Amino acid sequence: MDLKPGVRLRSPVCEVEAIVIKAPPTSIDLRCGGHPMLAIDATPPAASTAEPGFDGGSALGKRYTDGEGTLEVLCTKPGPSSLSVGDKLLQIKEAKPLPSSD
Repeated sequence: MDLKPGVRLRSPVCEVEAIVIKAPPTSIDLRCGGHPMLAIDATPPAASTAEPGFDGGSALGKRYTDGEGTLEVLCTKPGPSSLSVGDKLLQIKEAKPLPSSD
């Protein structure tokens, strides 16, 4: 799937929704619950469930990134399924520490 910043996506297995903040120039296999993400206006298939290992949940307002920092997505609607690129789970992006005010 070719992603661009601003693209909104939804999970095919639960209510998780996300918006792409940063995307690599190449095609990427973004998934939720172990299944490929869908366009925000697409209807999810009936009776789909998250794959084992991809059911850790996605938190509202958290940014998720791959290990290389080439992909960043913002969770806009939480749910029980986890975001991943292929079989590799995305990690919550940590906030940068502010400089001291000494």
